[in-house]
Amino acid sequence: MLKDFKEFALKGNVLDLAVAVVIGAAFGNIVSSLVADIIMPIVGLLSGGINFSGLSYTFLDAEISYGLFIQNIFDFIVIAFAIFMALRLLMKLKRKEEIIEEAAVPEVDTKEELLKEIRDLLKNEQAK
Repeated sequence: MLKDFKEFALKGNVLDLAVAVVIGAAFGNIVSSLVADIIMPIVGLLSGGINFSGLSYTFLDAEISYGLFIQNIFDFIVIAFAIFMALRLLMKLKRKEEIIEEAAVPEVDTKEELLKEIRDLLKNEQAK
């Protein structure tokens, strides 16, 4: 059982996933700071000083902090957009690499292909 666990834990996919989770958490913190410390103060200035995180409504004895909910929605949208843009950039870079690889592979001329086939046929005849 220990051997099976070791094989599972040391598989490339599990390690890649662990690294992705750690980097994703760090990226999430960066984007959250961007939203909280830069974007939301600007939105607050443009909207007349409204701070969403402080918005709440008291209903009987319960305080409903809908401002925090609005803030979390805004954070999610910005984080999702940032991840989308990062993935889009990575996909463009990957496509460029594929194009470069395709360009690096020279096309075989049909005459050369025919000559190779004739050569192979002649080798086979000589081997018999």
